[in-house]
Amino acid sequence: MEPDTTNAPIERAAPPTLQPVALGRFTAADRVSAAMTGDIDITDSRITGANGADFVTERVAIVRGGDEFAAAQRYADVMRVDAGHPVELRRVLDEVRGADGQGFCNSMKTGFLALASYEEAGMRVVKLMALQGDGIPAATATDTQLCAATSYEAAR
Repeated sequence: MEPDTTNAPIERAAPPTLQPVALGRFTAADRVSAAMTGDIDITDSRITGANGADFVTERVAIVRGGDEFAAAQRYADVMRVDAGHPVELRRVLDEVRGADGQGFCNSMKTGFLALASYEEAGMRVVKLMALQGDGIPAATATDTQLCAATSYEAAR
């Protein structure tokens, strides 16, 4: 039996691609950011700090600011974004600490990084949250803990 060439092949929808909320080079906007990473470079699969900190990541979800990463703890409250604001959640696959040995989660492994980006006074701002834990951050997560919250601005 030969295929019927008069019929078009069945086309299937590709799964949606998770779009990044921020890519590029950003300068540390506060003392915590400067201490943790210094300036950062964000690519599709990596976040690299000027101090040598390096995080190999994979994008796992786009959540909203109003979502909880642990019981009664919302991204919006820590990152200071609106409840409907998109937040990119990345799993940390590999982590190299900065030259001073500093890590987002002290001596523990960073499990996830959450990123939000917005314009403020003509400047691109990126908020980054580091979370400890192996399970996906959610309201029902039992091992997710906030390690650090940092802020960066678009490099000039």
